[in-house]
Amino acid sequence: MSARDVIRKVRDGEPPSAGELAWFARGLASGEVSDAQAGAFAMAVCLGGLGEEARVALTAAMRDSGDVLAWDLDAPVLDKHSTGGVGDCVSLVLAPALAACGVHVPMISGRGLGHTGGTLDKMEAIPGVSAQVSEADLRRIVGVAGCAIVGATGRIAPADRRLYAVRDVTATVESIDLITASILSKKLAAGLGGLVLDVKVGSGAFMKTPAEAQALAESLVGTANGAGCPTAALITDMNQPLAPALGNAVEVAASMDVLSGNRAAAPRLHDLTVILGGRLLALAGVAGTDAEGEDRIAGAIASGAALERFARMVAEMGGPPDMAEDWRTHLPAAPVVGEVPAPVSGHVAAIDGEVLGLAVVGLGGGRAVETDRVDPAVGLTEVVSLGDRVERGTPLCILHARDEAEAEAAAHRILAAITIRDSALEGPPLVHGRVDP
Repeated sequence: MSARDVIRKVRDGEPPSAGELAWFARGLASGEVSDAQAGAFAMAVCLGGLGEEARVALTAAMRDSGDVLAWDLDAPVLDKHSTGGVGDCVSLVLAPALAACGVHVPMISGRGLGHTGGTLDKMEAIPGVSAQVSEADLRRIVGVAGCAIVGATGRIAPADRRLYAVRDVTATVESIDLITASILSKKLAAGLGGLVLDVKVGSGAFMKTPAEAQALAESLVGTANGAGCPTAALITDMNQPLAPALGNAVEVAASMDVLSGNRAAAPRLHDLTVILGGRLLALAGVAGTDAEGEDRIAGAIASGAALERFARMVAEMGGPPDMAEDWRTHLPAAPVVGEVPAPVSGHVAAIDGEVLGLAVVGLGGGRAVETDRVDPAVGLTEVVSLGDRVERGTPLCILHARDEAEAEAAAHRILAAITIRDSALEGPPLVHGRVDP
């Protein structure tokens, strides 16, 4: 086999065989396939597509290019993945809630890049926590806490790591085939028995239109099930931040509020966590229906069982042993805290989530490039919601910054991101649609 033949087939609309794609993925991982060949392959896929059968084969090949975990446990191994947004800290609440319902959750997550936050950065905002662990430690943490939110080792889907780096510099990131293979190759390498996908749509998402989100959700669900993992997707709203907080430590705080039983602190975060968890428990056969699963997730949160699982996980990952009881004193705080006042009175009519996310990046809370260091303390809290009535001079949000200059620059971005009009508009639904196996 040769990389040239695989590239030619994709270019000419002839799907490569599963064997050819497996060989190509191994070549990506080993370096036998050059950067030029990887870029040509990515561009051919981006322009012409692969088709469902070849997309499943590529995903499986990239999954199998490294270690694939196997579990010998007495309960299902499940996970959730979000396509990314702002104020989206569902993973911090859902993983321990699922664990409290008796399933195991080895959640391999990523870091923030661009305007979206990264789950690993949020975890590492907790002092002492290290999200980069060995496979042995992953198994230990899951065994003790029922869940672990960690980064992928270098042996998980190495073909994807190589191809993603090439896509980033060859304008081929947008390919749905390649997005699908990238997301699922890493997730399925965790040895899952079920997966729920949260496909975001709106101003704060990568998929800005319902048609784009639907296409991605269908591709992900079809491919994951084709690769042998029962999977369903919800298409959910990202036209405003999911939680009223953007940034790492402040999103941990919002999650801890919810885990402590305070739904009112972040109702959309709580409700989406319950919906996603209920769908996953039903998909895996742990609950008879979605509604029964939702009741179990909501009960795990309300009872404090999910909070206890989260605290146990944090302690096993090097964090404070008293996170459940004393989490407020452990999270870092920014030195400059101030309000961003509304310039006029009216109703919040639109929120550009991407601009808000970039404001947090400008504060130091995210990455413009992969090597940037993240300040865990900065961000936004008490962010207004769509439809809220505001009076001139009342806060649109609270800024947490390192210095006054960065706070002022972020305030200008925030004012540009939030549209205020005289008339009230009804906010969008939390869930726009679903894609089932």
